[in-house]
Amino acid sequence: MNPLKAFIATINSGSSKKKLDINSIYDIQINSLQGKPINLSEFKGKHILFVNVASKCGFTPQYKSLQELYEQFGDKIKIIGVPCNQFGGQEPGDSNTIETFCEVNYGVSFLITEKIDVKGKQQHPLYSWLTQKINNGKKDSSVKWNFQKYLVDTNGYLIDYYFSSTSPLSSKITKHLK
Repeated sequence: MNPLKAFIATINSGSSKKKLDINSIYDIQINSLQGKPINLSEFKGKHILFVNVASKCGFTPQYKSLQELYEQFGDKIKIIGVPCNQFGGQEPGDSNTIETFCEVNYGVSFLITEKIDVKGKQQHPLYSWLTQKINNGKKDSSVKWNFQKYLVDTNGYLIDYYFSSTSPLSSKITKHLK
C-alpha cells in the first residue's frame, strides 16, 4: 500500500471505545523493548511523553530531537518511544533490530517499549487511554501517523497530543517543562 493510501486508511479506521478497568494511566501494563514490565507509576511526579516511533519514516530523524529533549529536561520528563508498524509498514524490525537502530543512529537512551498497535481492533490499552476521552477524561483523538506525541502531566493526566510535524523541542511541549 502506498503511503497516501495508508494515511487515508488510518483516518478512516477507528477503534471501538471501551472504558478500561483501571484507575489511572499508571495502572496500564506494557513491556520494554527487552520484554521486561514497565511500571508507569515509577514516573509519578514527572511528565511523560509517549511517541509512536518507526525506523523507516520521514519523521524518524525526530529521534535526535527526542534525545535532546530527554537530555535537556530528563529531570522533569520521561520519554517513552512506542514502536508501531501500522503506518506504511515503517517499523518492520524485531526488538533487537529496533534497539540497535535507535542506539547506533541516534544515541537513544530513553525508554523504548515493545512494538504494539496504536489503533484498530488490537489497540494496546495504553493507546486506548491516550486516545479516548472515556479513559483519559480530556479528549478523543486518533493516531494519524508515526511520531504523534501525547504529553501526560506529573499527576498522570493527559495534557494534549501533538501531530507528527510538531518537533519534540517545540515550545508547545517544552512550555510544560519549565
